[in-house]
Amino acid sequence: MKMLKTTDITLHYGSSQILYGVSIEAQISQITCIMGSNGVGKTSLLRVLSGTHASSSGIYRLGDKEVTNSGADILAKSGVAYVPQGRFIFPMLTVRENLETGFACLKSNEHVIPDDIYTLFPVLKTMLDRRGGDLSGGQQQQLAIARALITKPRLLLLDEPTEGIQPNIITQIGEVISYLKSQQTMAIVLVEQYFDFAFGLADQIYAMMRGEIVYEGQKTKISKSKLRKSVGV
Repeated sequence: MKMLKTTDITLHYGSSQILYGVSIEAQISQITCIMGSNGVGKTSLLRVLSGTHASSSGIYRLGDKEVTNSGADILAKSGVAYVPQGRFIFPMLTVRENLETGFACLKSNEHVIPDDIYTLFPVLKTMLDRRGGDLSGGQQQQLAIARALITKPRLLLLDEPTEGIQPNIITQIGEVISYLKSQQTMAIVLVEQYFDFAFGLADQIYAMMRGEIVYEGQKTKISKSKLRKSVGV
């Protein structure tokens, strides 16, 4: 089932154009990877998809509903969860309090941290009363993903989840992403520069360069060498 479709999305920051007619799709129970070097517009695209920055033109559909330029609060309540680059957890709040901020998107009778959060991220259960700012980078990334999952997303947006993370945590995050795919409840859009990590997880791949999609296809039908050349890594 198609959860996300954008058509000819453009984006400007002031007088600078960042995105040029970006059209992508993401299916439930698939991982859609957006790859490319620094500064090509990947994060800007996720900001449009999360509602944190309005597009200049184009159409954005979530499921069967057009949500073009809806605000972040509306999209979050519609099932879009965003884990931004840099994580942006609340450093002075405890791990438990950080997780509970995800309740804002849920009905009052759903204000419970599901047990499977601790199954996916067991370290968080041992640190519930620790402040978020006292966690390591890898632990903060796990907390940021867990907080997003509490909102029960239909579309999960992950921006560079491996950045600055130790190898064993990267492996665990990859396993969590694969598990979430297997549950067949959400579409996952992964922005990632770590080529082998992204390629290993991907079902559908889009390569970006200078704000445009320059190469796309299902992983099973894509040339790995051509893709690597397209993304410049």
